[in-house]
Amino acid sequence: MKNRKLGRTADHRKALLRNLATELVLRGKIETTEMKAKELRGVVEKLITVAKKNDLAARRQASAYLRNVSNKDGKTAVQVLFEEVAPKYADRKGGYTRVTKTAIRRGDNAKVATIELV
Repeated sequence: MKNRKLGRTADHRKALLRNLATELVLRGKIETTEMKAKELRGVVEKLITVAKKNDLAARRQASAYLRNVSNKDGKTAVQVLFEEVAPKYADRKGGYTRVTKTAIRRGDNAKVATIELV
């Protein structure tokens, strides 16, 4: 099975992954459930690969997926992706993220993991 449904409809799942991808690009590290982190890994790695091309078509493709949210410096997620994240991985062929299992959430016993840019 290629994709996990995460107990959501297709639209809700897409919105969830878009929000998580935007926050990961802006912050560099987020904590979420293990299954969400594993699904997010593929999305973010594709975004970084697209951003490494650094042309107008790649920027449009990334901005169509990422939310128009800015960080504390006033840069949007697309600006951070193309100006900071992609140049950092210019020589790397893949494996831009790391998923680390951290704990079990007390309220619902869900496995929690941290996903971060390497």
